[in-house]
Amino acid sequence: QVRLAESGGGPVQAGGSLRLSCTSSGWSPLNRPCMAWFRQAPGKGREGVAAIDRDGNAFYTNSVKGRFTISKDNADHTLYLQMNSLEVEDSAVYYCAATPDIATIASLPAERFFRYWGPGIQVTVSS
Repeated sequence: QVRLAESGGGPVQAGGSLRLSCTSSGWSPLNRPCMAWFRQAPGKGREGVAAIDRDGNAFYTNSVKGRFTISKDNADHTLYLQMNSLEVEDSAVYYCAATPDIATIASLPAERFFRYWGPGIQVTVSS
């Protein structure tokens, strides 16, 4: 069974950095999943933050472009999100998501395409 688990969240001051990790286990050796980060801030819907496909093509929501970097370890499918220059508006619960059903992407996929999800991890950015 595929399991995802986020780590690396916590409180940080505006302008600071965090590196989120998502451990990914249970994959078949033949799987080459597309993986993504979503977030949900209080009072808002779930928002796609970044995604990366099997070929390393990465896409970001406009609000984090130039500040966040998504990457993946292709050997074990561990997913990372390097978050720099954090703003209060980045505060949210961040979720790791993955699907084996997408080969390559040309844009940030919608939530509905991701089959597996982590439980989420809190990121709180203070001013």
